[in-house]
Amino acid sequence: MDLPPPAVQSALPPIALHRPARQIAPLIFTSPHSGRDYPAAFLAASRLDPLSLRRSEDSFVDELFAAAPRHGAPLLAASFPRAFCDANREPWELDPEMFSEPLPPWVNSSSPRIGAGLGTIARVVASGSAIYRDKLAFAEAEARIRCCWEPYHACLGALIAETRAAFGACLLIDCHSMPAPSVPAGRRVDFVLGDAHGTTCDERTVRLIEEILVGLGYRVRRNDPYSGGYITRHYGRPREGVHALQLEVARDLYMDEQRIERLPGFQRIQQSMERLLCELCGKGGSLFPV
Repeated sequence: MDLPPPAVQSALPPIALHRPARQIAPLIFTSPHSGRDYPAAFLAASRLDPLSLRRSEDSFVDELFAAAPRHGAPLLAASFPRAFCDANREPWELDPEMFSEPLPPWVNSSSPRIGAGLGTIARVVASGSAIYRDKLAFAEAEARIRCCWEPYHACLGALIAETRAAFGACLLIDCHSMPAPSVPAGRRVDFVLGDAHGTTCDERTVRLIEEILVGLGYRVRRNDPYSGGYITRHYGRPREGVHALQLEVARDLYMDEQRIERLPGFQRIQQSMERLLCELCGKGGSLFPV
């Protein structure tokens, strides 16, 4: 078997799947952007220092939801970082300007996300700074997608199929974090729930999650400024029994965004997320109202 290009080689598996002893509810939690396993060759190819690269992460989000398996729901997290390969994009969403050769004609090379430099293989980090010193070979992008993106989505697809088979329906909560300046001054929000404007999740389920968070003392908004990315929109098909909701938590509630360090408030948010998932898992098969 051929080895992947050096930048793909890593000591860790690309995904971490934490299963409960027994799944008791039609729930799946995912964290596609909290990975922090940076291959040495990728770091060497970048013009940025490691801390700058990490600012593209949804740092520690997997830890905020780490209690999910204890309460009966699986948690799937990427080990690979978002700056290396973005699991919340189409598999072949690539910027042709990043590569040293023409891309195959079947590659999506003209989406708005590519224009922003944030395709499956990002051109820039969240701050807008360019990642690479030199252009990449298409083989490098292909290897990352095969070794990172595809295992993540193969696992997620299997989890959804298993959950639907066991419970007749499935709720996927795709967990992310948002930078503090995401909303204008005076419009503070702690959580944003994205259901692609009512198309990817049952309204009553979204309302339930919103009510739980508000009851915990948080300010919640729907679909503004985040209505859901590829994962939410691709998997959320309520008519087929698969509901998907993107959950964004404000980073300044729990972390120092400049130093990528947990703040004293981290434990409070972690406990609140455990309360949320505990209430949802406690509903079991009755999670979706009839």
